[in-house]
Amino acid sequence: MAERTALLDDAQRQGVTQTVMDANPDMTAEMAGRIVDEAAKFVLTAAEFPQAALTPSRVVDEGWHALILHTRLYKALCARRGNYVEHAPGYDPENYDPAILTRTQAMMREAGFTPDEELWTAPDKPLVAVAAKCQHSDDGGPIVIIPKPKG
Repeated sequence: MAERTALLDDAQRQGVTQTVMDANPDMTAEMAGRIVDEAAKFVLTAAEFPQAALTPSRVVDEGWHALILHTRLYKALCARRGNYVEHAPGYDPENYDPAILTRTQAMMREAGFTPDEELWTAPDKPLVAVAAKCQHSDDGGPIVIIPKPKG
């Protein structure tokens, strides 16, 4: 499936990729770029479907953290699909629903994106180690969608 829209321009992607690499010094630029791309897909999907219970994998969450640090870019990314996706870190390894990653990827496909499935592994089976130790659930806790004001 073709991507619906360009996610980030080259300069934006390079900047966010560098942020991922700064937090993960042993990570390759290629892997960091994949993580950034996947995080952008996740954020755009969450912004488009504010009522869906979505959550990133731990690896994708690393890219989400990097995007948030680029605040203007992040705000503009969310605005493309109409809703700001707020992040509140949490860690509760007991509150992990294996099906949530499958459901999130299905919604990403509905949003027009092709998930990089290697990056959507369970928290105890990551493709690559990342600095972030967040573990999100779909219980409405850590991910908050703020609708775009009307008018």
